[in-house]
Amino acid sequence: MKHVVDRIKVLQVDDVAKDFGKTVLIGDVEIALFRLKNGEFYAIENRCPHRGGVLVEGMVSGQHVFCPMHDWKIDVTTGKVQEPDHGCVNTYKVEVEGDDVYIVF
Repeated sequence: MKHVVDRIKVLQVDDVAKDFGKTVLIGDVEIALFRLKNGEFYAIENRCPHRGGVLVEGMVSGQHVFCPMHDWKIDVTTGKVQEPDHGCVNTYKVEVEGDDVYIVF
C-alpha cells in the first residue's frame, strides 16, 4: 500500500514576518505556522497541550513560542514542551519553494 502525501500551498514567504506566526486551516486542522528570525518556517498544532491556548498568539523567542495563557514554552522544531512542564503538540513538515510555503501531510 502506497502512502499518499498531500503538499498544500498555504501562503507566501513574505506573508509572515520573522519571529511571528500565522494561523493556517487545512480542513479541520488548525496549524500555527512560524517564521523564525533565521527565516526558517515551522508548523505546529495551534493549541497548547495545557489549557488549549492559541499558540500563534504567543511570543516567539529563538526556536520557541510561549503560550499566551500560562507562558508554557514550546519548541516549534520538535513540538515538545520545555520542562518542568510536560507535553507536546503535533508538528507538520514545511517546505519552501521559491516564494511559496507548503505544508506536507
